[in-house]
Amino acid sequence: MNKNQNIEVSGEVTQALPNATFKVILDDGSPEDLGGREILCTIAGKMRLYHIRVMPGDKVKVEITPYDKNRGRITFREK
Repeated sequence: MNKNQNIEVSGEVTQALPNATFKVILDDGSPEDLGGREILCTIAGKMRLYHIRVMPGDKVKVEITPYDKNRGRITFREK
């Protein structure tokens, strides 16, 4: 995997924190030994712009950089 590519995984929001920050537990089928991990995520800019609400229990897609696998960015909220 190239260092410039982000890893895209799915997960479920477990806790809402201040400043549009969330704790997300990743699905077991995630690549690179990320399954079952709980990471800290923020909302992507377009989601903030269009006021898309994310609540605990929602399924989301998360982008993680190869540099820091404990933080991510929520890019999509699944229905």
